[in-house]
Amino acid sequence: MSQFFYIHQDNPQPRLISQSVEFLRKGGVIVYPTDSGYALGCMLEDKHAMERICRIRQLDSNHNFTLMCRDLSELSTYAHVDNSAFRLIKNNTPGNYTFILKATKEVPRRLMNEKRKTIGLRVPSNPIALALLAELNEPMMSTTLMLPGNDFAESDPEEIRDTLSKHVDLIINGGYLGQQPTTVVDLTDESPVVARVGAGDPTPFR
Repeated sequence: MSQFFYIHQDNPQPRLISQSVEFLRKGGVIVYPTDSGYALGCMLEDKHAMERICRIRQLDSNHNFTLMCRDLSELSTYAHVDNSAFRLIKNNTPGNYTFILKATKEVPRRLMNEKRKTIGLRVPSNPIALALLAELNEPMMSTTLMLPGNDFAESDPEEIRDTLSKHVDLIINGGYLGQQPTTVVDLTDESPVVARVGAGDPTPFR
């Protein structure tokens, strides 16, 4: 059975954030809040934890996993970004956007879209997510918690507990969240393409 932490939405308790990150460092899979519903997260290099996430969500090799970053300082390590794309990202982060970018060799192959060699990148604005990333001091591998057959992100931590308590190591209750996923913007070509309209305003990319 998973642990269940109540973490304050606006002022996350440092002790619980530190304990949450320990779950990640020990190879755990966690459920944590973002600004667009709950997400599943694990360490970037942890193949076993990623395989567990794939089983929970029933994902195939063409899924774009997301690197959840605390800011843009790690961007050039993991993605190829030209100046115009960087300006677009900088002007719209943190926020409800996931950016699809060409991955660098620093990204483990299993995290990339197999055909396109791309990776999703995101800077959240949720205080709990940012506190986790600050404590972790590196990006977290992440994917929206959408259960098989659903078209929306899970938003109720108590329901998540009922469904996934035997499948993850930690569930962070950061309150009831909205269900709308991020807006996905593909920046792999010269002009941005809005691949999915979600919580973020698509206007800056059109």
